[in-house]
Amino acid sequence: MSSPEGTHAAFAPGVEVPPRETTGITARRLLGVPRQRTRTDPTGDDMTPAPADSGTLAFVESPVQLLNVLEWAHTAQATALTVVVLSPHDPMTRGQLRRMAELARDEGHTVRWEEARGGPTAPLRTIGGLTPLLRRACRIVLGDPFSRYVQLLLTLTRARELVVVDDGTATMEFIGQLARGERLVRWHRHGTGRGARDLLFAPFANTARRRLTPAPEGRRRRRTIGLFSSMPVDVPPGVQVTANDFAWTRARFGPPRLTRGTDLVGTSLVETGVVDADRYLEAVRTLARTHGATRYFAHRRESTDKLRRLATETGLEVVRPDLPLELIARRGPIGRLILSFPSTVVHTLPLALLGTEVRVAVCDIDPAWLTAGASPRAQGFLDGVTGTARDVQRLHFTGEPAAG
Repeated sequence: MSSPEGTHAAFAPGVEVPPRETTGITARRLLGVPRQRTRTDPTGDDMTPAPADSGTLAFVESPVQLLNVLEWAHTAQATALTVVVLSPHDPMTRGQLRRMAELARDEGHTVRWEEARGGPTAPLRTIGGLTPLLRRACRIVLGDPFSRYVQLLLTLTRARELVVVDDGTATMEFIGQLARGERLVRWHRHGTGRGARDLLFAPFANTARRRLTPAPEGRRRRRTIGLFSSMPVDVPPGVQVTANDFAWTRARFGPPRLTRGTDLVGTSLVETGVVDADRYLEAVRTLARTHGATRYFAHRRESTDKLRRLATETGLEVVRPDLPLELIARRGPIGRLILSFPSTVVHTLPLALLGTEVRVAVCDIDPAWLTAGASPRAQGFLDGVTGTARDVQRLHFTGEPAAG
């Protein structure tokens, strides 16, 4: 079976092709950190006058975040948008980000690529170069409120409008923690979060959380907090929600050509230490055999060793997409049935593929699959991801349809 447009096959059984990174965007060297002279009120908010409208500044660290920034810009009809890519180390993520950056430029947006993790002095250079933009921006759009980099940058802005776009299922956890007034901690993280680095960074994290918390009614120069999401969330009072229905994706691509086969979507739950590798591979093998799946779309964070083993033991063609799966599926070709474990795509693919005959099914994670080191919150969170998905079929771990 041929790979869809915009992908390349990483592994077929017995074949090895290492992940690759595209090229073409040169990182800027940015020197110097300007001295800050600002006054803050007791809540940590900057009290200097808000800047004149100089456009919107968006920060992204993953391809899905950049996709959702483009969806937000399409819905909000935003102009003067500058997207700052805080580039990670992972080659697959970098490759997808470069492809997404090309699409953003095609839409008329400015893309600024920052090698934000390129050595010990990179954060200082990056922050110093971005500070003037942060001080002038009237609106900040961000994709990962859990990111320490983003939290640090939020302490430098006077923007009175902050918008959070989806960063996958992490959005659900962010809104829950924000509503409960809790520290921002990723759902799969295990431990107290009170290590030396956490304590050192705590003042910045606390300031960022306050910036992301809606200000009380009647406050002077009240900032607005927006959420652009396709996830089912109950937001705290004061957060303005706009639904992400993937209108840009559907207008820009497709409809796709459908194959007669079944495609399986991978997850990085093994890599994050949540699910045991052997249990996961057995579940993939069972699903592939039960539903006749022939292709496995790998998550960008799945390890090369695991994918090599998966291809050998299951006979599946492993495909490593160079764009987010929502775009790959919309461009096609794609199977008439897509199988997934609890992840973002069980919420986003039905929207991106609206109007097609593609069905999406989600396989629950059995508690027996979890590792001893998995976060105590893991099972409940994964059950919530599956239970709140709309327009999908639920499967037991045996691969059979759930009763009722």
